[in-house]
Amino acid sequence: MFTIHDIDEVIRIPPHEFGKPIKDVALEQLRLEYEGLTTEDLGHVILVIEVDVEPLGRIYPRDGATYHRARCRLLAFSPKVQEVVEGEVAEITDFGAFIRIGPLDALLHVSQVMDDFITYDERHSVLMGKKTGRRLEVGDRMRVRVIAVSFGAGATGKIGVTARQPLLGKVEWIEEELRRTARPRDVGRGEAGAGASG
Repeated sequence: MFTIHDIDEVIRIPPHEFGKPIKDVALEQLRLEYEGLTTEDLGHVILVIEVDVEPLGRIYPRDGATYHRARCRLLAFSPKVQEVVEGEVAEITDFGAFIRIGPLDALLHVSQVMDDFITYDERHSVLMGKKTGRRLEVGDRMRVRVIAVSFGAGATGKIGVTARQPLLGKVEWIEEELRRTARPRDVGRGEAGAGASG
């Protein structure tokens, strides 16, 4: 989900920045260019971690700036299809819920919340299962599977998720399901076995 990318760049250092340390200026320029950017190759860039800049640059005619080769390292958020992630419900709407995973929100469409008929309570901002009575509200923790990722250049992109698979959904629902399906332990069996071996 989180990835590190090494990028080679050419940094333009404008004349009014000449008195400052070149590494600081390059880092500032790269942060302006990359942080918050979303591309298909990188995903959503969160942070420029570090930069290494060549001290000698080039000057071009009719431009007082210097151009320096630089190598930087980026931290990006790049979810993959079929990846299972956990996040918090950030918003409930009549068409589904937005789940905050990493720095972005993924859409959990109403048809992907649970195997039940869902009603939307606009007044309380709740999605509720008609038969199960299960409720989904802002702040709930969810475990979901990524089913679609679309990152266009410059935009934040779109992420689609589902909770309609085994061991997915609201964390409390998963724990409830695990307790319900767990086999009872045979306590006496272990004690009898210990006595027989002595």
